Amino acid sequence: MKPHLLYQQLKPSAVPDEMVIHHNTQAPKYYRCILLTAGLVTLLLAVMFVQLLLFPLLLPPLNRAEDTLLRQEGGSCSDPCRIVLVESIPEGLVFNSSTSNPSIYQAWMNLIGEAQSSVDIASFYWTMTNEDTKTEEQTAWQGESVLKELVKLPGNGVSVRVAVNTPQASQPQSDLQALLDGGAVVRKVNLPKLTNGVLHTKFWVVDKKHIFIGSANMDWRSLTQVKELGAAVYNCSCLAQDLGKIFEAYWFLGQPDATVPSHWPSDYSTPFNKDTPLELPLNGTLSRVYLSSAPPALCPEGRTQDLQSILSVIEDARDFVDIAVMNYLPTMEYSHPKRYWSAIDSELRRAAYERRVRVRLLISCWPHSEPTMFPFLRSLAAINDRKSRLDIQVKLFVVPSTQAQAQIPFARVNHNKYMVTDKVAYIGTSNWSGDYFLHTAGSALVVNQTASRSSEPTVQEQLQAVFQRDWESVYSTQLSQDTDISDICAVK
Repeated sequence: MKPHLLYQQLKPSAVPDEMVIHHNTQAPKYYRCILLTAGLVTLLLAVMFVQLLLFPLLLPPLNRAEDTLLRQEGGSCSDPCRIVLVESIPEGLVFNSSTSNPSIYQAWMNLIGEAQSSVDIASFYWTMTNEDTKTEEQTAWQGESVLKELVKLPGNGVSVRVAVNTPQASQPQSDLQALLDGGAVVRKVNLPKLTNGVLHTKFWVVDKKHIFIGSANMDWRSLTQVKELGAAVYNCSCLAQDLGKIFEAYWFLGQPDATVPSHWPSDYSTPFNKDTPLELPLNGTLSRVYLSSAPPALCPEGRTQDLQSILSVIEDARDFVDIAVMNYLPTMEYSHPKRYWSAIDSELRRAAYERRVRVRLLISCWPHSEPTMFPFLRSLAAINDRKSRLDIQVKLFVVPSTQAQAQIPFARVNHNKYMVTDKVAYIGTSNWSGDYFLHTAGSALVVNQTASRSSEPTVQEQLQAVFQRDWESVYSTQLSQDTDISDICAVK
């Protein structure tokens, strides 16, 4: 299939350049004024009538549906949306807790099973079989099953589109080739060239009414060897169509010689953001929801930038902020020369000091952790004084490995990327350092259910239970000034 433009700028509807008003030039001046005024009124009424007739027809289908939704529901959504927190728990990781969630593997297979017309996937890379690791690992079967079912979809009349970061020469591409051979359309998005970042997003949009968003890459290890968290949302066309707009931006940039528009066409804009969230029922509970995106260059009008979303969620917290991310660095992690970047770090310190909010960070620790991360985390952990009511705590989470599991490259790590406060659940796709928010493509789902009157646990309560389970588990170690990082997680 040849690349083609999905969106085109609308041209204004044609109107007559001029209109002659005939009148009696010999009439007194005030009669001529009356005639001229009547003619102008007639002209205005005619133009308004034409606009009323033609304007709905000129709108692109996406915007027309959205406009209808806004007019009928006043910016709300009446779909019976259902949200499910989903996790990947690595083989051998056992919690002494009743808190558990369906697996990401189950969610992906459910989405494939639901697909009737389309599956759009935005991803960093694809390694759904263990050919790349040469380990012959038995647990790769889940990833292989997902790939096998995806490859079948085009033959069953389902459109499959994949937007993926342009692979490096050393990266395996057999999965992408299998998708192409099955009839899928793949676009490689050269974000290193376009924004000096990568396409790090991880989400699915199915039939424009079901979605998945979370930390899991299209990697068999993300299903059985890496700890992941995400959300699957079913029967929610209003939210799925909005996430679809983010996908369409990636799809547009996947064309040959594409450039980032200085101003994105209105087709990509959204009315839903941190200031005007989408109101919808999630599991029968009134919710305010929006999707944020990074980097700023990929945020059309109305889209909340991911960094602003995080800062806003922290700023709104009054009791606690719990954060679980793989990497936390107040730096531009990949910049040369090195640059300090304190946007999130400063907001956490401000919350703890000015509002006495309890802040807890659960950070991953594994052999690939950046060593400079730990001095910064110790600096945060030092802001903990009971007398002054300053409460910032940091723990390191380590996924245990058998000797065989330790041989699997880039596995056995807590890859979560979420935050939960007393008001909001934030589920993202980015690590927390400056590059991810300023240059790299990521996205997040933000859910506020503080207005809930339901007896069912809110998304925020469910996510907080996951955090509490992990925080209190034997896999978490309190970070102090004396903690031996190399002994805990073999950081080199």
